[in-house]
Amino acid sequence: MKMKAYVRPEALYPYRDWSLAEEAYDDENNQRSESVFALGNGYIGMRGNFEEGYHGVQGKSVTGNYINGFYDSEPIVYPEGAYGYPTRNQSMLNVTNAQCIQLTVGGAPFHLNTGKIHSFNRELDMKRGFLWRHVEWEAPAGGRVKLNFRRVVSLTHKHLAAIQVEIESVNFAGEIRFHSFVDGKIAAAEVTDDPRLGAGGGEPNLILERMAHMSGLAVLKQRTRHTDFKLVTAISHQVQGQTDFEAEEVSENERIGTVFTLKLAPGEKAGLTKYISYHTSKDDAEEELEYLAAGTHRLALDLGMDRLLEEQETYLKSFWQHADVEIKGDPALQQGIRFNAFQLLQSVGRDGKTNIGAKGLTGEGYEGHYFWDTEMYMMPFFTYTQPDIARALMDFRYGTLDKARSRAAVMSQKGALFPWRTIAGEENSAYYPAGTAQMHINADIAYAIKQYVQATGDEGFLIDKGAEILFETSRFWTDLGYFNETKGGAFCIDCVTGPDEYTAIVNNNTYTNLMVQSQLNYAYETAQRLRKDHPEAYERISQAIGLTEAEIEGWHEAAARMFVPYDEQLGIYAQDDTFLSKKKWDFENTPEDKYPLLLHYHPLVIYRHQVLKQADTVMALFLLSDKFTKEEKIRTYQYYEPLTTHDSSLSPCIHSIVSAEIGDLEGAYAYFDRTVRMDLDDINKNAKDGLHTAAMAGSWMSIVNGFAGMRMVDGALSFSPALPAQWESCSFRIMYQGQLIKVSMGPNEASYTLLEGNAVSFKHKGEVVTLTAQEKTAVIQS
Repeated sequence: MKMKAYVRPEALYPYRDWSLAEEAYDDENNQRSESVFALGNGYIGMRGNFEEGYHGVQGKSVTGNYINGFYDSEPIVYPEGAYGYPTRNQSMLNVTNAQCIQLTVGGAPFHLNTGKIHSFNRELDMKRGFLWRHVEWEAPAGGRVKLNFRRVVSLTHKHLAAIQVEIESVNFAGEIRFHSFVDGKIAAAEVTDDPRLGAGGGEPNLILERMAHMSGLAVLKQRTRHTDFKLVTAISHQVQGQTDFEAEEVSENERIGTVFTLKLAPGEKAGLTKYISYHTSKDDAEEELEYLAAGTHRLALDLGMDRLLEEQETYLKSFWQHADVEIKGDPALQQGIRFNAFQLLQSVGRDGKTNIGAKGLTGEGYEGHYFWDTEMYMMPFFTYTQPDIARALMDFRYGTLDKARSRAAVMSQKGALFPWRTIAGEENSAYYPAGTAQMHINADIAYAIKQYVQATGDEGFLIDKGAEILFETSRFWTDLGYFNETKGGAFCIDCVTGPDEYTAIVNNNTYTNLMVQSQLNYAYETAQRLRKDHPEAYERISQAIGLTEAEIEGWHEAAARMFVPYDEQLGIYAQDDTFLSKKKWDFENTPEDKYPLLLHYHPLVIYRHQVLKQADTVMALFLLSDKFTKEEKIRTYQYYEPLTTHDSSLSPCIHSIVSAEIGDLEGAYAYFDRTVRMDLDDINKNAKDGLHTAAMAGSWMSIVNGFAGMRMVDGALSFSPALPAQWESCSFRIMYQGQLIKVSMGPNEASYTLLEGNAVSFKHKGEVVTLTAQEKTAVIQS
């Protein structure tokens, strides 16, 4: 399906360099705005819901509050089961809603659908890291007030969020009430047939255990229905601008909080700051949770809202010094790339125990599961901008290695097989052709380890954890594959699914085989290096997993004899053994409303055709670019690109990168444009269900790996920049082996500046460039 010329849709939000804003409230698109105005810190996620709730707009809002890695688990019911199918599903929970602050002005409840709105503005400030809203509102019976809301989810305090409401009377004189509370009754997700979302419905997952007011805190304790995890949600308050007020503690129907009553005259102001904490027994002992909550609130009350916001801005200043991308010449893309980086930071787990879901912490799509998206899309962004976070993501995989070993055993294989989708480490994919069969996730994780270690120089991770992952997953591959006499004794891997989920259960998927070959070579080299340079670590790992010299040599042999399907007549790499023999999909007679295909055609209809959901062999062209000639890349790309529907949001960015590499900058730009504003322009019409975190990271890759041509092969860094004609200039920063480098592209030159560190060398279009403390900048004319 040849991509049509991309026409950027009309802006849904005004283009601003450092913020996202809306200047009018819109019921119809409220759910979309709740996703894009979400706040998070990698642990707590809050959708952009209104504190006061909604009046008369049934079905136009999804109130969402999430805790990364906090889930319940229910049995998976199969009409016809089989051995080895996953037995329980894990779903990230929509937890207790602590955003609630209901406001009454002279007895009239404030809602955007009542009274009269004189002005409305909401803005997500990406430089300072908070959400604010300004409303000038007149009550139905008269009485005009100005309301200012500020909300922050702390990036420096894992368990803490805060909301501040300030009210100023324009012409109102009378009583104001703030009812601030925690609501433990959460509506279940809507039942849907869309496999990208989840089943929804069912009984509430959180069961109330107790509510209590204690020492200025309102505390609500709940437990999960099946996993028996405990959750303590607590709130505390400070009143600003008024010393004469009444406070009444209230609790009923799984709601607990405080009602603050005060008087206001024209021109007077008053404010309420609400501090929110979440603590769970997944992180700490159950008996400690309320004590820990009290400590979090003592800290919050000592700091106050202004200090919290100062800390947030300081944290983000450091983040942007490493992660910012500057585009001159297109404000839409400038806003888009910063929004994407900001939302990635807000969604990623940083504690080594959690990861990053396909929708981050912005919605319940894909049930909060972690996929290969982490290693293939998100990891590069963090590896080269925030390596400590990348390390934490790798720590998560190591922490679930035993469960991967168990999964391999269920699959009658040695070693370890990581799950296609998971929260706690067990396989959660009930549809194995597009789940467990995507065993390439083992090689994806190995690839990410190699890239991380070589980009950061963190040998400690490789020695302590990474090598064990490599060895156990390599053991899996040599047990799964075999030397096939019908293919001249080549090493073959049968019955797998590659990245393209529209082609399932095939033999010798090219992407999988090439990635496994790369992994086996790296595992072999790592074993040799550890034995030579770190013999104690090598002995420890070998003893722990029973590793033998013969096994290591087996990895080397399997890699050397790996079978990779190639069609001599077409001069391209075949996606698998049989893909090129299938009938091509009839794109010409497929109506636009039949996309994505997975929602309109049975899988078997799709499987028997040449049609791709997303980049597969084309992704191998990018990840293993040194393995192909430019001519092979051009022929292979030009064959598969017209067959690709991009029904996955992961696909356009990869096509953008490869388009740039083969010299098609216009094609690269069209794919990039579609990727970078996927959520801000709601390209896939499902931003309401949560943001597309992999596509967000992919937009960064489209610039860094695409237009700047960055590659790292065996630890050697190189660039081949080509600025799109639509831009005046572009610059970004990357961390490489402890050095911070700024890369700038102009129409006729490229420049490299060493911002942090002593010296670094890399290649620019094949020529070596060295930056030092004395010569920090190199300018190269094109």
